[in-house]
Amino acid sequence: MADENFTHPRLAALYDALQAGRDDLDVYLALAAGLGARTVLDLGCGTGVFALLLAARGAEVVAVDPARACLEVARAKPGAGRVRWIHGDARTLPPLRADLVTMTANTAQEITDPRLWHATLARAFAALRPGGHLVFETRDPARRAWEDWHRDATRTVTDVPGTGPVETWIDLVAVDGPLVTFRWTYGFTADGQRLTSTSTLRFRQRAEVEADLAAHGFTLREVRDAPDRPGRELVFIAARPRRPRRPRRP
Repeated sequence: MADENFTHPRLAALYDALQAGRDDLDVYLALAAGLGARTVLDLGCGTGVFALLLAARGAEVVAVDPARACLEVARAKPGAGRVRWIHGDARTLPPLRADLVTMTANTAQEITDPRLWHATLARAFAALRPGGHLVFETRDPARRAWEDWHRDATRTVTDVPGTGPVETWIDLVAVDGPLVTFRWTYGFTADGQRLTSTSTLRFRQRAEVEADLAAHGFTLREVRDAPDRPGRELVFIAARPRRPRRPRRP
């Protein structure tokens, strides 16, 4: 179930303005170009920023998200007609033969239920053609990013066109093993409204991610540092083998 950040129409409409820049997408665009990906499945597409960048470069894009409010924002953007938008998650996919499957930003970590995580990897594998790639990122839990998730470190005020100043900050709520829960607060100067959104991320160890990929048939090609968060986040690049693996003898 998507968080209020993505399901509340007023918050979904703010997402792009509050996440301006999106330098994190540069690595995905470069990978798509380097791999010659012509057909891309963007899981957790949000407001469609990455999907539309790909489509503008000539890729055939299927973009999927469980938050209808975000998809409505995406569908209203210029060029949206070039993308196939699907409301749902990996379990609702039609048959595909994609060159590339992506999960940008927090998408992989937002899948906190182990059953849904494994279902997502299985469906991503099925959606890829042999030789196709899966790319996603996840924060390194050893860096304990959540220790900086408090108002003093995260408070910003953004002047949003058509909305006015919006004050935002994050408060850490709980840390339960690999699950970290935090709350966004949004204050609207124009009308005094205050909205909150509670989110939970799963911080997976690198070895755990590698084992999960192998269990679903992927070959791990590379693990990179995320350029926008060096030393804090990892980008996994895995492939569906061109030939089925032979079962190992016991």
